Amino acid sequence: MALREAMHAYDADEVPIGCVIVCKGQVIARGYNYTERLHDFTAHAEMQAYTSASEFLNGKSLHECTLYVTLEPCVMCAGGAYNTRLGRIVFGAYDEKRGFSKFGNHCDNGQSIVHPKCEVVGGVLADECAQVLTSFFREKRSN
Repeated sequence: MALREAMHAYDADEVPIGCVIVCKGQVIARGYNYTERLHDFTAHAEMQAYTSASEFLNGKSLHECTLYVTLEPCVMCAGGAYNTRLGRIVFGAYDEKRGFSKFGNHCDNGQSIVHPKCEVVGGVLADECAQVLTSFFREKRSN
């Protein structure tokens, strides 16, 4: 489902990153990048989904939720996961340049970038997720 959301971004000429948030077996939020359309650097797929999930649950805590996202979250989106107390993050491709794990999961002051109780699983469908991004940027460079 997150890959499907990434394809919506691709079709909208946005960097193709997509996600879904699941709570108790139900998809409660979906998101894909809106940064170009909104002219907003913070309009990442995850940030869109956090807002939508919080609205669905009528509260800001997502501790019983899992975020499935096609690319490893950046530090900003990991910080959003921290603040929502997200229970689990499952991501596809690792982001070697901007992914939060590049920083060892901790800020300079030793605090965790994601909430300490948040389980993180990376590399799920990594090749498929990376291929969508590779195709998008290859197409951009050829134009």
